[in-house]
Amino acid sequence: MKSINGLSLKNIIKKPVRSVALLVIAAFLAFSAFGGSLMVSSLSNGLDSLSARLGADIVVVPYAATSKVSYDSIIIQGKPGQFYMDAKYYDKIKNEIEGIDKITAQCFLASAKASCCSTRLQIIGFDPKTDFSVQPWVEKSYSDDLQLYDAVIGSDVTPNSDMTVVIFGETLRVQAVLDKTGTELDSAMYVNADTMKQLIKAHNEKNPNQERVVDPDRVVSSVLIKVQDGYDIDDVVGDINLHVRQVKAIRTQNMISDVASSLSGVSGMIGVLMVLMVVMWVLSAVLMAVAFTMIMNERKKEFAVLRVLGASRARLAGFVFQENALLTLAGGLLGVLITLALAALFAPLIAQSIGLPFLLPSPLMMAAAAAVTVLLTVAAGALTAAVSAYKISKIDTGLILRGDNG
Repeated sequence: MKSINGLSLKNIIKKPVRSVALLVIAAFLAFSAFGGSLMVSSLSNGLDSLSARLGADIVVVPYAATSKVSYDSIIIQGKPGQFYMDAKYYDKIKNEIEGIDKITAQCFLASAKASCCSTRLQIIGFDPKTDFSVQPWVEKSYSDDLQLYDAVIGSDVTPNSDMTVVIFGETLRVQAVLDKTGTELDSAMYVNADTMKQLIKAHNEKNPNQERVVDPDRVVSSVLIKVQDGYDIDDVVGDINLHVRQVKAIRTQNMISDVASSLSGVSGMIGVLMVLMVVMWVLSAVLMAVAFTMIMNERKKEFAVLRVLGASRARLAGFVFQENALLTLAGGLLGVLITLALAALFAPLIAQSIGLPFLLPSPLMMAAAAAVTVLLTVAAGALTAAVSAYKISKIDTGLILRGDNG
């Protein structure tokens, strides 16, 4: 025959309802597989980035903060908030507690809504000389030392056109933008300890009637500790809580577990969702097989005519494979594109609604997952086509043309 190859595409175009139905089933197959994998990967990436960024074994906060504010979400996820304790506790821990390898302090300040952000901005002050938590992360984007009024911003903070941000009337120079974390740290700003002191002073001046005026030279918000090799982290935590009053030492792994415990209900839902997605994928594959088989049965006369016109059994099988491959490929690509569009639009909303870090995989990883999803979709269609092609190869042309569908 002249051009049976072009017959597949012509048949798809001439039968739009049938073609669209099969394409939608294939798209749903791809959406189920790709959407589920993105959900799990994004949650896993978010928690990994959260754990890697913290870097400390122990965090010490003022005891009062444990009952008044959600200190764990402020420290770990960067939610805007502030609490303070006298810097003497930092000195006491540093000088009197055994088993400390590295120790540093951070200071938190939550700004009012700024021009750079649609929400409040969390400002985190750290000491580059002693820091081992923020500095390694900052150095990926900015390797020089931060000077007075220099700042490094999260990926969701938009500076002015001259790369500045004005906070409490103070103009900060933006030196770099950090990689995305999937947490509210993406809306945070990092400055050195000297800059933080100036911002606290400016904050005091802007809020003269506040209940407590903070002395920027004598306060810290948290103390981060890296424990020496050979020392038990829990023993050091207990030592601090026993000998240093008015503070609370927490093992960071427990803090992350506490934050992740809020995932317990969500993870259960995600587990159910994943099972449902697998079930939907299987049902979609079965539905595709049933639909394609019914369509092939309706087209027996068409195939019988093609046989009479000289098409071999192998050529007919190839025709079925080709038509199926075109539809499942288009459906797979459509399902992947819909998933990517929804992920781009609703990832921030998902992160906000579950209250946990939600970090989409890298473009390369998503491209690889998308390719595998499309291949799986086409493979599912190919299996369906193989069954149909086998049945077509067995049809009796004479019986079919005489009206006996056998």
